[in-house]
Amino acid sequence: MADVFTKSKRSEVMSRIHGMENKSTEIALMRILRAHQIHGWRRHQLLPGKPDFTFREEKLAVFVDGCFWHRCPIHATYPANNRDFWEHKLEANKVRDRAVSRALKRLGWRVLRIWEHELTNPQRVAQRVIRSLTEGVPHHG
Repeated sequence: MADVFTKSKRSEVMSRIHGMENKSTEIALMRILRAHQIHGWRRHQLLPGKPDFTFREEKLAVFVDGCFWHRCPIHATYPANNRDFWEHKLEANKVRDRAVSRALKRLGWRVLRIWEHELTNPQRVAQRVIRSLTEGVPHHG
């Protein structure tokens, strides 16, 4: 089936959808971090892939990956229409995610990726963040 939108209009529509999903997942993680008194994070740092949250001192970059956009192995689906486009688009997202993680690691950063569906278990997410923050950090005493 042919797309009903022009290429530029489709791009505009898709960018809005992605932004809304991303914002809701970022806000959910922000609430989890605050509820579990996890401090020291920043947003909007100029790093490869634009991590959702960074802990600069610990050099930890945190991404919240949407199940649809990043091809969650549990919840990934393809829309019924325009399947070839979606397979290419979503596979390209996965390839980009891997490249971003490698680029950050080359810069000395550790990467934590949290799936959107994991946000329904705030305690587990908080434990993963805390564990990631303390891994590889020298303990004095």
